Amino acid sequence: MTHVEDELTSQPGCWTRAAAEAAGHAHALPVAGERVAIVGCGTSYFMAQAVAALREGSGQGETDAFAASEFPRGRSYDRVVALTRSGTTTEVLDLLGQLKGSTRTTALTADPATPVMAAADEVVVLDFADERSVVQTRFATTALTLLRAHLGLHTDAVVADARTALATPLPEGLVECTQFTFLGRGWTVGLANEAGLKMREASLAWTEAYPAMEYRHGPISITTHGTATWMLGAAPEGLAEQVRETGGLWVPGSLDPLAELVRVQRLAVAVAGARGLDPDRPRHLTRSVILARP
Repeated sequence: MTHVEDELTSQPGCWTRAAAEAAGHAHALPVAGERVAIVGCGTSYFMAQAVAALREGSGQGETDAFAASEFPRGRSYDRVVALTRSGTTTEVLDLLGQLKGSTRTTALTADPATPVMAAADEVVVLDFADERSVVQTRFATTALTLLRAHLGLHTDAVVADARTALATPLPEGLVECTQFTFLGRGWTVGLANEAGLKMREASLAWTEAYPAMEYRHGPISITTHGTATWMLGAAPEGLAEQVRETGGLWVPGSLDPLAELVRVQRLAVAVAGARGLDPDRPRHLTRSVILARP
């Protein structure tokens, strides 16, 4: 079993622990009414997109998500939350340093022995969800679960769905597809973006991701026999039928969207195996992006 397989199968337990510990971290996390920005890089950025949509959608305050390198310096926020598994990512550390003393910052990380511990005003350490793999799975979803629980939006049903996602076979013919499109709505747009990234990282697959309603405005033109379109969450009316009419494989989101992401992680590993690739050694990638100083 690869590291990524081992780590993705541990997610139900990690989510249960994160949800149980959320109340204990409340002092470090955004309170209702705060104007908040959530930042990250790669997978963490897509988790930030999901959390931002969940928080604002539940009426708990204006919330934006940015890639750490694209944070708008001219905007004012009550708090900036940084997601960083490694605690060493250059863009995140640079941003936290620039905000020091002017904006309250919180970091969620997996490693307590890294520079982010001093860079942020407050830190939440999820070391039980740390990973050996380059490809992120359990840390990202565990951080999202902690924040989802903090918002009062997590239930035990999510964990049950994750166990189902791990135990249920993938749809027939899915691994053999040559192209994969992931769709989301609201908070699941971030999950769709992450699903596409996971497939590219682990299996070098041709993937795309879109808000579901945007899919019909051009992207559906690539859908045909041998392609798959996967919906994370409830699909817009009539979309499944339109995809099936193209000859493409439609994959409905029957589980909680975060559990659907676990299914995608499994697919990424399966496609990597079918193509003779090692998902623990993704091409051109390292566990953390640390940029050399000029």
